[in-house]
Amino acid sequence: MKRTAFFISDSTGITAETLGAALLSQFPQIDFSRITIPYINSQDKAREVVTQINKASRKDQAKALVFSSLAKPEIRSLIADCNCMFIDFFDILVGPLETELQSKYVQEVGKLHKIPDTKTYEARIAAIDFALSTDDGVGIKNYKNAEIILIGVSRSGKTPTCIYLALKYGIRAANYPITEEDITVPTLPELLRPYRKKIFGLTISAERLHEIREQRKPDSTYASLPQCQKESRYIEQMFKKEHIPYLESTDFSIEEIATQIITKTPIKRHVF
Repeated sequence: MKRTAFFISDSTGITAETLGAALLSQFPQIDFSRITIPYINSQDKAREVVTQINKASRKDQAKALVFSSLAKPEIRSLIADCNCMFIDFFDILVGPLETELQSKYVQEVGKLHKIPDTKTYEARIAAIDFALSTDDGVGIKNYKNAEIILIGVSRSGKTPTCIYLALKYGIRAANYPITEEDITVPTLPELLRPYRKKIFGLTISAERLHEIREQRKPDSTYASLPQCQKESRYIEQMFKKEHIPYLESTDFSIEEIATQIITKTPIKRHVF
């Protein structure tokens, strides 16, 4: 079965896309064609979208699903009246909030994604700069300013997790790769010992590591399964011997890894 799902917004579309995708993920048996349409901020644009939705419904011979985070009622009503199943997050969520808070919501387009204040925004940018400047073992002299240092073998998810922690939460995260040169005895590299309390480890199954490395350097020793098995065994032994907290990240997304790290460590979210 195939269905078309639209994520429609008068701003970036991130909210509708995120919430809608979370709901659709519960129906893996259905093949969804996903279309995100941001910045629908006029009735003319809304009418163009209506045409596109109706066309998709005719093609699928089933109503298109429309996930909306449109703030303006007049634009919402235009799209809701077309041949679709209309799921509006404002209607579902804002109404009960208005009742509870005894206050009307402000119909301001893109309010969620506006810069909340200059200080918060600058903290997030500074955290991203920090993650990039201390990526993959670079800028070790700046580790003293890190809130957390992720360590693990190459391609275990350290870099994207650090960037996500910075972008989403304003956390200054560095990362250090355990390389072939480090694999002698399962002990923490000497240069990391001054920062031991900030260190958190990531492990990954040898099979998954092999798949990822094959995409990067196919048929290399680096990507071979025996090499991946060797490194995976070593890193886990080292974490256990050194009593370093760690997470087995094989089946987790970057968002889940970041959330698990925040849950398991004293670091705090700075921005949302």
